[in-house]
Amino acid sequence: MKINVFCGVALLAMMMALQGEVPVVEAATCNPMELSPCLAAITTGAPPSQTCCNKLKEQKPCLCEYIKDPNLGRFVNSPNAIKVQKSCGIPAPKC
Repeated sequence: MKINVFCGVALLAMMMALQGEVPVVEAATCNPMELSPCLAAITTGAPPSQTCCNKLKEQKPCLCEYIKDPNLGRFVNSPNAIKVQKSCGIPAPKC
């Protein structure tokens, strides 16, 4: 009996997801190259583009990983990078 109920619930959830009624969240693929639209804003202090902000929001779950990387951490923690995060409405990550 329990198996049938579980299967029914799983089937219902799958059908709802296929119909678009349940939001499906994809995990972020951590790729620092995805942040290339932010390069000018981070290196020059220019205002970030909407593309930059969108990419930064997509990569938000990866920021701690980038901070811990010795090659990337200095860019993610730079004053301009913090300014870009604030401009895009992204709080500083708590790592």
